[in-house]
Amino acid sequence: MIRSFRHKGLERFFLKGTKSGIQAKHASKLRLILGRLNASQSPKDMNLPGLYLHQLGGDRRGIWSVRISGNWRVTF
Repeated sequence: MIRSFRHKGLERFFLKGTKSGIQAKHASKLRLILGRLNASQSPKDMNLPGLYLHQLGGDRRGIWSVRISGNWRVTF
């Protein structure tokens, strides 16, 4: 379940469907990722083909990431 957002554009997209504040070319994949993330009970629920789920290390240990495109990621 999504508890908060750090990116206002992503939050507006999730709540209202507004594409301003995000890159429009990522909208369909973001919709899939955010919908799945909101319904997830654990990070492993995000392990879908093509999302490349992985846990971050170092000072970001305990944070998970999925790929949107190129260097674009959603972290949670």
